[in-house]
Amino acid sequence: MPKNHNTSQAVQIAPNIYWVGMHLKNDPFQCHPYLIKNGNESILIDPGSMLEFDETVRKIKSIIDINSVKYIILHHQDPDLAAAVPEIEKLINRDDLLIVTHSRMSLLIKHYLVTSSYYEIDRHSNRLITSTGFKLEFYTTPYCHSPGAFVSYEPNNKILFSGDIFGGIEESWDFYADETYFLKAKPFHQEYMPSKDIFNYALAKIERLDIDLIAPQHGAIIKKKYIKNLINDMKNLDCGLYIDKKYNLELIDTIKKLQDKEKTLKERDLQLLEQSKRAEIGEMIGNIAHQWRQPLAIVNSCVGVLKEKNSANILSKEEIAQKLEKMEKRIEYMSDTIEDFMNYYKPNKGGTYFKVHKAIQKALDILNMSTNTKKININLFIDSNIEIYGLINEFVQVIVSILSNINDIIKNKNLSSANITISLTKDKEYTTLIIADDCGGIETNNLTKIFDPYFTTKHKAIGTGLGLHIAKMIIEDNMRGTLSAKNDNGGAKFIIKMKNDK
Repeated sequence: MPKNHNTSQAVQIAPNIYWVGMHLKNDPFQCHPYLIKNGNESILIDPGSMLEFDETVRKIKSIIDINSVKYIILHHQDPDLAAAVPEIEKLINRDDLLIVTHSRMSLLIKHYLVTSSYYEIDRHSNRLITSTGFKLEFYTTPYCHSPGAFVSYEPNNKILFSGDIFGGIEESWDFYADETYFLKAKPFHQEYMPSKDIFNYALAKIERLDIDLIAPQHGAIIKKKYIKNLINDMKNLDCGLYIDKKYNLELIDTIKKLQDKEKTLKERDLQLLEQSKRAEIGEMIGNIAHQWRQPLAIVNSCVGVLKEKNSANILSKEEIAQKLEKMEKRIEYMSDTIEDFMNYYKPNKGGTYFKVHKAIQKALDILNMSTNTKKININLFIDSNIEIYGLINEFVQVIVSILSNINDIIKNKNLSSANITISLTKDKEYTTLIIADDCGGIETNNLTKIFDPYFTTKHKAIGTGLGLHIAKMIIEDNMRGTLSAKNDNGGAKFIIKMKNDK
């Protein structure tokens, strides 16, 4: 029995992460499935064979309802890892259950009579992000020991689910590894890893990660204090001891091609980075120009009225004060815009909690829409206590962009009247802001394009097509939310959803 751990029950190894395997007595080849508790999108990793099936299912059910599992990760296709999947599928009984693996392995896994759809990591940018925001990153480790082998990294808890890598053969199994673990891992890797070069290619990827815990499919779980020395020891292993020399050379040639490809991709990324830097200044100027058009038009209108009335000697002190205050607000907004866009390109910008209703009121003031007119009726359903985290001036720009587009539609269609409804709600997960109008909606052909850069239905003299694109970037890149639009009840509806946690 592993020291100090009751393996007859699930063992928690990190917040919401559990070992759900079985201690196979007198078997040096221990197999370890893991469970990530994630609501109705929980994740089962390397569930194992039918030898462990009953115990693994029992332990999963002690933590969650088994039909809460939405993803099954298979790091390779061997039966000690994947044979139980068809029976587990039947228990989970979900149409949306996904098998997360590499495309080179899904071709083989189907022979177990697996019926679920596949989430092939190489077709999804080597990552998985659930609707709750939980994230896993995948790193391919080809030929260690399968062509499509990979490891899974959970960045929040800094855990590496390493599949066969770091596995060990232990006559006397310990749940957690100690300083002697290399001696137990050595024979396994010498037999199952095809060559020293190929294995070191995988180790080079792994050692770049910030890892607090390694959870392999075999052997013992490895804590941070042993990881660095273990990797260094493994770099010097002579692997592939039972592989034909010619075949070994072919594998090394394959890995060399992969390394060359990786180098080419890095060089391309550097070129793209340089190009993007050169484009940033021009893009920033274009963005500022777009945000300035509306307030400049208002300032110009105020100046025109003041000049005309001054010439006619009918200008009162009250009207001068009113027009100056209006111009001052627009000029302040224009100044903030310059600062915001300069900060936009800086990393690690600091935000604060701010009240959403203040941002909405500021946007309405900037657009001169803070009071109802005969033409536009503003309906506000706002809880003044609701706060979100971010930069208030950026959020104001988002609202200004949306309202400006609605304002332009009212003018272009020459509508005699229009209603704009702004509502704000908050539940346990999200704060949602909805801006809706009754102006006829967005043309169906344009609905999927309105957030694209430089897409505009206006004449180029008055529209750049950047406003809604920038708004979406601010919400989704800077505030970890979503911005979408749809047609509803005879008008357009813009929906901003933001996670409540910082």
